Amino acid sequence: MKQGLQLRTSQHLALTPQLQQSIRLLQLSTLELHQELEQIINDNPLLERLDDPMDLAVRLLPDGALTSQNDYGSTSDNPPTTLSGHTGSSSDDEGNERDSEGENSDYGSDQQDDSLNWAEAKRANNNPEDDDGRPQLEIVEQSLREYLLDQAKLCTRTERDAALLSILIEALDDNGYLDESLDQINAALPAELGIELDDLVFALNLLQSLEPAGVGARNPSECLALQIKRFPHVALVTRRLALTIVQDFLPQFAQRDFGKIKKALDCDDQDLREAQEVIRLCEPHPGNGFNKDRVDFVAPDVIVSKGRSGWLVQLNQDVMPKLQINSMYVNLLRQNKSSASLQTQLQEARWLIKNMRQRFDTILRVSEAIVERQRNFFTHGAVAMRPLVLREIADTLGLHESTISRVTTQKYMLTPHGMYELKYFFGSHVATEAGGEASSTAIRALIKQLIGAENQTNPLSDSKIASMLGEQGMVIARRTVAKYREALKIPPVNLRKTL
Repeated sequence: MKQGLQLRTSQHLALTPQLQQSIRLLQLSTLELHQELEQIINDNPLLERLDDPMDLAVRLLPDGALTSQNDYGSTSDNPPTTLSGHTGSSSDDEGNERDSEGENSDYGSDQQDDSLNWAEAKRANNNPEDDDGRPQLEIVEQSLREYLLDQAKLCTRTERDAALLSILIEALDDNGYLDESLDQINAALPAELGIELDDLVFALNLLQSLEPAGVGARNPSECLALQIKRFPHVALVTRRLALTIVQDFLPQFAQRDFGKIKKALDCDDQDLREAQEVIRLCEPHPGNGFNKDRVDFVAPDVIVSKGRSGWLVQLNQDVMPKLQINSMYVNLLRQNKSSASLQTQLQEARWLIKNMRQRFDTILRVSEAIVERQRNFFTHGAVAMRPLVLREIADTLGLHESTISRVTTQKYMLTPHGMYELKYFFGSHVATEAGGEASSTAIRALIKQLIGAENQTNPLSDSKIASMLGEQGMVIARRTVAKYREALKIPPVNLRKTL
């Protein structure tokens, strides 16, 4: 085969650093975006924020007094520097900068209004007559073991009893149960201490008398029984029946097998209903109140409200970082243009500002397209949701389907019906008898609506729900109803039955 040289022209898409940054910023959530910006601002001195989150921080002075960041900074002899970064520069310099930095000056002029609005909101939040404006300190939460040890100091007579009680407290799990048996705990103790099983039984009784009620139980039956015994103002007959149920018929009670319980205990519906109400007051996990996970709050990226001409879609200004290029460094670059590193950082700062604009513009465009196609949802709720796929939005906006996927992931929309992730508005379709399509989200909402209106003494089975949906023209199998019901975290028919 003869070798030779050929010239060929072709086109291909190269992922430039600017495009890579744009894609990365687009797929980040709001929290991740702000974390990313903090890192970029720390590495690039030409970038600065107008909405510095530390401006509202609370500082602890040497004398123990609390003061805000602004109060702390105002003690300096020098006047505070403005967030816009224009302090110390003349109007002529600013005019020259606007002429030489076209893209930067456009963004800076937009951000000037944002900084003023932010400052007004800040002054409104710091109203001295408003109690909510006072700095609040987080309460240090107490663990279950710490709470029990504090009680143990008040109810033990000897150091020996206090030591045995603390051993049992340390053996509790996070739910307040004693997983190990007393024999196992006794065997683990040194023999020279002379601890007998009766000593541990006494310590266990002491532990089970502490708050919260039910702590120190070795199984759910004992936990519920300990609480029922301490409930005030409960009739003796009802208390005895409830104790018998949790001690001898707890599995049948959990499965709602009320017929078997009534037959075994020779009681009527009224007696069983009263006992059931007492058992429902119990907490099967006494330690739950001390195992509170920190709540993660979600800030909406888009807010939808009802206007005169229809539904209005707007970006949430509170989550939009306000950035600008530091004018001091721009002046330094103007005086010393040979600084290659500063020139590179200036270009990176411009890229970031442009990509941030593009990110929020894309989110707004996608959100407007979603609202346009899901108007019935905003008017009537989830039952009116129509089928929607990513491809439909992508074709409408002229974007790639992967871009729509990045935009709708971990981005949230605040609506009159609640806050939803943008992906919530997309769903598969189910064919109807009339030849149309119904959204799977609408079907789940209908299932939840039907179960919410059912007769609890005779709840609807999955087959019955499928039949009722078929009467409305939605052909759906029983196993599909079961799948949607489980996704809604609704228990099966036997666990929904009541007396």
